[in-house]
Amino acid sequence: MSDLKPNESQWKNIYIVGGIATIIALIGIVLDVIFGSVTGGNLSALPQTAIDRFAQFQINPLLGLYNLDLLNIINQMIFIPAYFALFAAHRKTNIAYALLALIIFLVGTTIFVTTNTALPMLELSYKYAAATTESQKTLLAAAGEAMLARGTHGSLGVFIGFLLPNIAGLIMSFTMLTGKVFSKVTSYLGIAGSALIALYIILVTFAPNIKDTATAFAMPGGLLSMAWMVMFTIRLFRLGNSKDGV
Repeated sequence: MSDLKPNESQWKNIYIVGGIATIIALIGIVLDVIFGSVTGGNLSALPQTAIDRFAQFQINPLLGLYNLDLLNIINQMIFIPAYFALFAAHRKTNIAYALLALIIFLVGTTIFVTTNTALPMLELSYKYAAATTESQKTLLAAAGEAMLARGTHGSLGVFIGFLLPNIAGLIMSFTMLTGKVFSKVTSYLGIAGSALIALYIILVTFAPNIKDTATAFAMPGGLLSMAWMVMFTIRLFRLGNSKDGV
């Protein structure tokens, strides 16, 4: 059985893969910020009905997919190796909490992916555009409304999928405080960033009248989380290139 356990060389490779995945995820986050700035970043300005969403897909499919969090879904999946690398880095110092954070992140990511409606809504928009009778359009619009109720940004349908990864980030950041693998500064950045983003998610879900005000928490939270990612990525590469690993 000992032959089945990863050796130090394999763990180092995991650190490198995790660091590379984080860099790719950071690029995706920057793209998200750019797209959000170009499109206005106003949650209240998003199409509110299925028919409006279908119209947006016909005019600009990429914008329609972006407004239904497809880019966030891609970033979330890319980030999985990073969490596994963070777990691996704490396997000798604080494995219990690191494993808990990894499990919560994977569960949250699974929920996030399975509840996302971007691609189904795109398919419905094509069918709506091709419909020739009002009864067909009515049925497709109803199907679209059901999809939106299941998974639009700021809805209860995506609340758990958005919140759990941030809880995982909080747990992993607290794990860094006692794990002695990453600096305390790195840990504090992760705690602050995850807490602010979690607050933003709660506000846009349960206080829809202040959605635009809630974005005031999203911006600093996002910047702090990005700084956290940069800091732990640098450390992961150092671990991957060290002689003895953790």
